Amino acid sequence: MKKLRYGIVGIGKQGSMYAKRLQKGLDKNGALASVCDICPKRREWAKEKLKNVPVYEDYNELIKDETVDAVVVVTPHYFHPEIAIKALENNKHVMIDKPAGVYTKAVRELNEYAATKPELIFGIMYNQRTNPLYRKAKEFIDSGDMGEIKRINWIITNWYRPQAYYDQGGWRGTFEGEGGGVLTNQCPHQLDLFQWLGGMPKSVRGYAKVGVNRDITVENDVTFYTEYENGASGVFVTSTHDYPGTNRLEISGDGGQIVIEQKLATETMVIHRLKTKESEFNRVNEKFMPFLPKKTKHIKTGMFKNAYRLAIIGQHINIFRNFSKAVLYGEKLIAPGVEGINGLLLSNAVYLSSWLDSEVNLPLDEELYLTELNKQIEYEKQRS
Repeated sequence: MKKLRYGIVGIGKQGSMYAKRLQKGLDKNGALASVCDICPKRREWAKEKLKNVPVYEDYNELIKDETVDAVVVVTPHYFHPEIAIKALENNKHVMIDKPAGVYTKAVRELNEYAATKPELIFGIMYNQRTNPLYRKAKEFIDSGDMGEIKRINWIITNWYRPQAYYDQGGWRGTFEGEGGGVLTNQCPHQLDLFQWLGGMPKSVRGYAKVGVNRDITVENDVTFYTEYENGASGVFVTSTHDYPGTNRLEISGDGGQIVIEQKLATETMVIHRLKTKESEFNRVNEKFMPFLPKKTKHIKTGMFKNAYRLAIIGQHINIFRNFSKAVLYGEKLIAPGVEGINGLLLSNAVYLSSWLDSEVNLPLDEELYLTELNKQIEYEKQRS
């Protein structure tokens, strides 16, 4: 059986994990062909640990390697669009890690170029889309039984990061190196799911607080409010300074409610399915304080099942498996690369709203965003 041969650009924490799992054969349709990193220590690690795998310093050399069918981009965020376009130009399939980039203008250019190469598969590592609870939520919403969504709220404050985390230095935790803080680093998966499940809003009002109880120049405490064309609303709250924090998603619709709560060892989901849509019930109801008939389903995943899925196998490899099948057999992508711009658009809008202290309508002004981002980078340079 033919296998899809992957070349990984960037073998830091994430990239090295991908390399090891591919080499272990966890994707039966995929194989590790080569790796690349500009860091000498990472290249030495690869030569020692990844036997018989070519190791490159220049990603252009990896892209031109004829043994590579697909390029996986796991570099600092600013470089994702640039390297992905280069790989597509050389007729390689592409998977980028999250986020798709730092600003939507660059990602939009990537999407436009990818559209000129329809024969190539372009995906993004949105591994949370493989989580069975979120997939069940998506099925309920897409079935129509949920009815029109009224509200989506997510509190995710269990990203605790102490000062020591930010003091490591390097490209992380800066606007110049990473493009932002908790929105750019920790929350891209949740921002993707927020719009994947709830849809894209028409406007955003964001409050991104910089350096709450931390000596940093990026945001570590965020609250934003969204409004939708149908009158629905949303609230998203996240931080890296709360402990132990919370991870709770609630989606309410005309036909019921979804609640998903994740803790360290377990995940729970409750689906309330109304027997009659609330709008229809309200039209004929004459009781002062009625109870609406509903069916409730509880789903819980335990510690050992989660440990197997998240740690031993990992959701990431499920994205690789899907990507390999998409290339080899035409399977539908779980996370198309072109959809990477959606969650990024949300984070860009939150930043811009906070910087300008005003509501931002979508689509946002991309040039204005770049101007304001550069102001943040200049401020960092003045502080250093």
